[in-house]
Amino acid sequence: MLVNFIEMMNKAKKGHYAIPQFNINNLEWTKYILEQCNEMKVPVILGVSEGATKYMGGYIAVSSMVRGLVESLGIEIPVCIHLDHGTSFESCKNAIDAGYTSVMIDASKHELHENIRITKEVVDYAHERGISVEAEVGHIGGTEDNISATSLNATLEDCLVLYTNTNIDSLAPALGSVHGFYKGEPNLDFETMDIINKKLPIPLVLHGGTGIPNDKIQKAISCGISKININTDLQAVWANAVREFLKEDTKAYDPRKVIGSGEKAIKNRIKEIVTLFKTKM
Repeated sequence: MLVNFIEMMNKAKKGHYAIPQFNINNLEWTKYILEQCNEMKVPVILGVSEGATKYMGGYIAVSSMVRGLVESLGIEIPVCIHLDHGTSFESCKNAIDAGYTSVMIDASKHELHENIRITKEVVDYAHERGISVEAEVGHIGGTEDNISATSLNATLEDCLVLYTNTNIDSLAPALGSVHGFYKGEPNLDFETMDIINKKLPIPLVLHGGTGIPNDKIQKAISCGISKININTDLQAVWANAVREFLKEDTKAYDPRKVIGSGEKAIKNRIKEIVTLFKTKM
């Protein structure tokens, strides 16, 4: 069933586990994730970036695809279609109007007062329609190489101000994680993470889950992280499996077989991640 993330993430916050957000890139990706999470009987958030939305044909195409797969595959777990890093009110509105059940408005590149203004506009529109909203404060980096240039850690004060002035449903505070592969040791600020979690009544989100060692993932969950975003990780295991398939079968050309050769790798990795996150219904 399609839902917003509020109930599943509030349960995770209380139960000290994390909900996985697996970003989708095509129909096959979506199908594999839904099938594996349904088999494991755990809720899932399907993250869709603006770029992936465009690649797959637009907001309506993505929403229709997910809804069709949920129905055709007989998916019984809670499923959330979530716009990942929406950059504007218009982007979030388009996703909501097309049937996404949740959105992230990322106005973190702006000064805090402007972040608040844009985020509140999205929250007002979303909440009237039963849609959940995630926001970001601070700025999450792109790669470990340039983390000092592109990351700005969140402060407790900024998190409280953003929450109290917008009524968001979850928050991604930038605390040292980066998107993509880490080329050094991830340096997460667990102390601030724990303090923010204790002061804020809403669930916290960790972006850039790929490459963070298991012990640090578990530490983040113990410090209040209730959702962890995964994208690059699944892309990498899929790509490696496909490369091996094409190396062994140099005459393969059927796209169904080429793309499908990565299915087992994706599903196995999902099993490992869900187990690590201790995800529950």
